[in-house]
Amino acid sequence: MGQPLPWLASVRRAVPDLWPVVLGFAVMYLPTFYDLFTITWATEEQAHGPIIFGLSLWLLIRQWPAVLAATEERPAHGAGWSAALFALLLYVVGRSQSITAFELLSFIILLAAIVLLKRGSRALAMVWFPFFFMLFMVPLPGPLVSTLTLPMKMAVSYVTENLLYLVGYPIARSGVILQIGQYQLLVADACAGLQTLLTLEALGLFYLNVVRHTSAFRNVALALLIIPISFTANVIRVIVLCLITYYFGDAVGQGFLHGFAGMVLFITALTLILSLDTLLQWIVRRRVAASNRGTV
Repeated sequence: MGQPLPWLASVRRAVPDLWPVVLGFAVMYLPTFYDLFTITWATEEQAHGPIIFGLSLWLLIRQWPAVLAATEERPAHGAGWSAALFALLLYVVGRSQSITAFELLSFIILLAAIVLLKRGSRALAMVWFPFFFMLFMVPLPGPLVSTLTLPMKMAVSYVTENLLYLVGYPIARSGVILQIGQYQLLVADACAGLQTLLTLEALGLFYLNVVRHTSAFRNVALALLIIPISFTANVIRVIVLCLITYYFGDAVGQGFLHGFAGMVLFITALTLILSLDTLLQWIVRRRVAASNRGTV
């Protein structure tokens, strides 16, 4: 039999100490996550929520040995209790008023407060990214999303229309409505909205955290390029939907293949991220090689 994974052994050692905390979280947040899975995360706009949540927990478990190693003898009780009380207040307001964003924020803050109380500020600093990453699953206010989404949808619709027209398709546009052949398509928020941009930005930041590049240029460049990558992936998704509808009809375009186009979005974005990262790696190596030649 092989040796157990280090992170799994660490989790097993922590279970006796953490089970009251886990039980308390279950009592408080199981209703919240039931509502999320059955209502909020069941919508196309928020379908990324379970993915963000799962990846965040995986990052926490993966980094738990480092948390145990960084544990302080005197944890930051003052800051920890303040954060915990604020989280509980958010939970009460969010649960009583059905404000999902408050409930999720309270979950994230309370979880961070527990780490601060049990392990100290140094341990919390070791796992700051998973808590930051969880923020991407918090739904944004509807008015803000609507305000920022409209210009993004207009831009995606404009580029889609011009690209398909250039290759000979009978397409026209009125605002965010595309007319291709006999079919009309409304570019919805889920196809080219702010939430999609944030989801793809989260995907890029997760990739950067996992690969942990040492080059600051490579990290900053890739983080900034995720924005045009998101726009490009959205354009490709809408183009795919237009072509599916044009060749197979509106029922097929709005049915199963509409969900498949969502997969196209993330596969395209991930492919572009990996391709650009490879290009940036090549540029960094060229710069390092040129610098080494200059110092010889």
